[in-house]
Amino acid sequence: MKFTIAREQLAHSIRMVAKAMSSHSTIPVLSGIHISAVADGIIFETTDLDISIRHIEEALIEEQGALVVPGKIFNDIINSLPEEAVFLEKTGEKLKITCSGTTFEIATLNALDFPQFPQIIPSRSLEVPSVQLSNMVKKVGKAVSKDVSRAVLTGIYFEVKEGQLRLASTDSYRLAITKETLTPAPDAPPIEEFTTIIPGSVLDEVCRLAPNTGDIKIGESENQIIFQFGSTTFISRKIEGNYPNFEQIVPAEKSVSVVVEKELLLTAVKRVSIVAKNASPIRISLHADTQQIEVTAQTPDVGEAKENIPAQIDGDEIEIGFNHQYILDGLSVAGGEELLFEAQTSIKPGIFKSIGNDDYFYLTMPVRLDR
Repeated sequence: MKFTIAREQLAHSIRMVAKAMSSHSTIPVLSGIHISAVADGIIFETTDLDISIRHIEEALIEEQGALVVPGKIFNDIINSLPEEAVFLEKTGEKLKITCSGTTFEIATLNALDFPQFPQIIPSRSLEVPSVQLSNMVKKVGKAVSKDVSRAVLTGIYFEVKEGQLRLASTDSYRLAITKETLTPAPDAPPIEEFTTIIPGSVLDEVCRLAPNTGDIKIGESENQIIFQFGSTTFISRKIEGNYPNFEQIVPAEKSVSVVVEKELLLTAVKRVSIVAKNASPIRISLHADTQQIEVTAQTPDVGEAKENIPAQIDGDEIEIGFNHQYILDGLSVAGGEELLFEAQTSIKPGIFKSIGNDDYFYLTMPVRLDR
């Protein structure tokens, strides 16, 4: 194997496949990058057996071949090189890397020991603009659970139905939902409906890697999900199990509705939360008589803060406590200039919604306040 490639292209290729390089596996080859030099370019592949990534890059091929190179040291070497052409050559059981006046030789692993890249024929698929999917994932990403003992909650509920894509996530303390209308190309086949659960970290990584222009093609098979964008193919196992029926926890009634400027509320929560230490909640008091929201926080031996902001309040006066970080997470990704806040009592969930459309819904459980 012998080829020449720009350092920037090589570094980019490593970044594209790095997510699937296993750092904990007892199988050495899984911590490596499978590199194949073929007639029309270089194929980079990684897998940790749950995720498999393939990326193709153009290069000047002198001799075809394949090998597996240890991922971490290879990445460190390439990142250390100047922005020049890099010449790579397999010599026996080693890979020789030459760039400008620098030369490395590193041990390689047997390419035959590397798992074959999955060959998947999706039963259903759709194309989504990468910017649209990225915005949707950001809106629900913060509510994805990190508790691996409840694997289903570490995923994002992914539903294609009636021409819309809906994503939802919950960690049992909050719930985020967003949906967007899908607009297929004029000559595209009808969008098939399906529902699945995709690991939240996978969707986040796909949106991070995919370019801001173009579409991401998403395909579903029996137990895997496949993403294709540019010259990259990203395959992941789906999460098995039943996602909680989150629609059941949405309150059917409300006793107060509030329309507020998002930035005013976000800034107020940021300021008062400076003194909300040791999990101290922030208090949101709704005053219908003065049409103001009072946001307060107090921590013994630290201090207290209070801020009033104007709002359109219709309904009962309520004081309700929240984890300030949950509120910040929900407000920071909401679109639009105004938000609708709804509540029923001080011990039931508070809900933030987008105004003018129903593309964003964020519910968070309250915190009991000490009187």
